[in-house]
Amino acid sequence: MAELRHSSSLGTRSTSSPMKRGDDDEAAALVPEKRPDDDDDDDDRHVSRDRYRRYWHQVQSLASPYFGDEVRSSRISLALLGLVVFAVLISIPSIWIRLNEPYLCRKDGIVLRCPRVKEPFSLWENPYSATTSWKQCAEHRDGEFSELPPENETTGYVFIHAEGGLNQQRIAICNAVAVAKIMNATLILPVLKQDQIWKDQTKFEDIFDVDHFINYLKDDVRIVRGIPDWFADKSELFTSIRRTVKNIPKYASAEFYIDNVLPRIKEKKIMALKPFVDRLGYDNVPQEINRLRCRVNYHALKFLPEIEQMADQLASRMRNRTGSLNPYMALHLRFEKGMVGLSFCDFVGSREEKSQMDAYRRKEWPRRYKNGSHLWQLALQKRKEGRCPLEPGEVAVILRAMGYPKETQIYVASGQVYGGQNRMAPLRNMFPNLVTKEELTSKEELDGFKKHVTSLAALDFLVCLKSDVFVMTHGGNFAKLIIGHRRYMGHRLKSIKPDKGLMSKSFGDPYMGWATFVEDVIVTHQTRTGLPEETFPNYDLWENPLTPCMCRT
Repeated sequence: MAELRHSSSLGTRSTSSPMKRGDDDEAAALVPEKRPDDDDDDDDRHVSRDRYRRYWHQVQSLASPYFGDEVRSSRISLALLGLVVFAVLISIPSIWIRLNEPYLCRKDGIVLRCPRVKEPFSLWENPYSATTSWKQCAEHRDGEFSELPPENETTGYVFIHAEGGLNQQRIAICNAVAVAKIMNATLILPVLKQDQIWKDQTKFEDIFDVDHFINYLKDDVRIVRGIPDWFADKSELFTSIRRTVKNIPKYASAEFYIDNVLPRIKEKKIMALKPFVDRLGYDNVPQEINRLRCRVNYHALKFLPEIEQMADQLASRMRNRTGSLNPYMALHLRFEKGMVGLSFCDFVGSREEKSQMDAYRRKEWPRRYKNGSHLWQLALQKRKEGRCPLEPGEVAVILRAMGYPKETQIYVASGQVYGGQNRMAPLRNMFPNLVTKEELTSKEELDGFKKHVTSLAALDFLVCLKSDVFVMTHGGNFAKLIIGHRRYMGHRLKSIKPDKGLMSKSFGDPYMGWATFVEDVIVTHQTRTGLPEETFPNYDLWENPLTPCMCRT
């Protein structure tokens, strides 16, 4: 208010100051005479209003030769009004764009594109303004490597055993292509080795589209479907030590393969690499090699058409369960007996249940179990560090705190949950619309996929990938591949990664009220939804393909 009074006094002083005598005639030409019916308050108007009035009379005096006295003022007024309206109309689109387009800002030393207008919060997708700064560029080839030689002119043949479950095998295949490129070797179509846990006899061609795989990578690596005919004893690649490279360290560099593996391939012409889990690093290989791994993962490795079609049907059924289109959530619930046992974490349960788990751990992991005296302290430490799988009931409470309603449609991708229906009861009570692929399909529809365990895992993978929101409950290759792929698709899809360490503190606080807990959950997970994240040395390429597989727009 003091500022307004000060401004008014300034205006009064400026308008009431006496004019010089030499300016009387000029002032009379610019300022109209005061009419008798004018109020006395007009003398105190702001100086800017007098200035505009003088300017307006100057315009009228200039226009007097062309317009009559009565018509002149109205025509000019209409013309100027039309110009103003026209200028406003043509400016509205550009003004709207400028208000909504992101601008460059700096956060933690990183230049980002920040929104000018705050977008409304959505449970089902990340803010648009936060997802427009990056684009896919894995298919870009920078010409760093030489042209691909014919098969008979490569340095030799590389043969690998892809071990583990479907997702571990997927990573091994991507690394095998990259290693073949590093050594300029021909890659023999990888063999999916039977795993002791999965006990599956799936072949590469039983799960992946071989023709697409080879054709897509034809400009990157020479790939052949099988061991060359001239190599007589094919079983030697599976059993002979002379044909196997076994001393490859985890996350080995490109130089290691060139210095230690390539000479043996040149000598023997065909060499098997095993074990081959995580045998290639991320930040110690050329960037083009990392881009090649992304090309394999996101473009070359396609499931068979029948698997893709069945997954599309499952996703469609999830979105139409209520009779109208609705979004759905995919929950990767890792709480199988093996996972619970291997975690060595303590969980809620009866005395009998805990005794049975204790015996199971002693039998399966005797070296880690020892005499069992240290396990209680170990379990407390792991839970504090967020290294324990979330129980179904804990997942339900977190999702409710995030704001997801009881009616949320949830697709559950998991094995046999430890504890059965009793363990699932809290989650099902809070979210009754839980379904699995078995509940979405008929027995006849799934029979064709039950021949191979990996085919069923592929269905879960694709339905989770296509979901509106993906929620993981524990680490593993499945979750990180899903999150990485959804990021590669544009960061728009929400992929929630709960902060298990913070949640364990909140669950263990008896004095924390629901409102405080909700606030903690929402604030903590604002940036844990699959948004772009800065990469760092030794980062996991499969969970965060930001660079070099994605480039700034």
